[in-house]
Amino acid sequence: MLSAQERAQVAQVWDLIAGHEAAFGAELLLRLFTVYPSTKTYFPHLGSCADKAQLLSHGRRMLEAVGVAVQHLDNLRAALRPLADLHAQVLRVDPSNFPLLIQCFQVVLASHLQDEFTVEMQAAWDKFLTGVAVVLTEKYR
Repeated sequence: MLSAQERAQVAQVWDLIAGHEAAFGAELLLRLFTVYPSTKTYFPHLGSCADKAQLLSHGRRMLEAVGVAVQHLDNLRAALRPLADLHAQVLRVDPSNFPLLIQCFQVVLASHLQDEFTVEMQAAWDKFLTGVAVVLTEKYR
């Protein structure tokens, strides 16, 4: 899936994110809900006006799952199987929403990391996150 250079770029960006999962995740959710309001329907536990603590908590969980994927690049399917089952069988998230999430995540990364988030890193992360989305949507078939 990823070349050695792309793996290194994914790891390098993750090192910059690590320790800030809650803040990045909350911003990702806010951006997702603002740009694509229909996605809010998949987060009923956050209510119509999620408070900061709820956003930080769920944002942290989301990015911790990304961290698991970063640590298991060689076996994403096994690492993300419980999450794939949850999204497909319990939450029934429309797979068309994953690209929206990826887009918003890329914007959050670029806004925070700025010059450190090079075009090559963005391409590696796009490929990585698309791979994660593919694994998460395989259970839909």
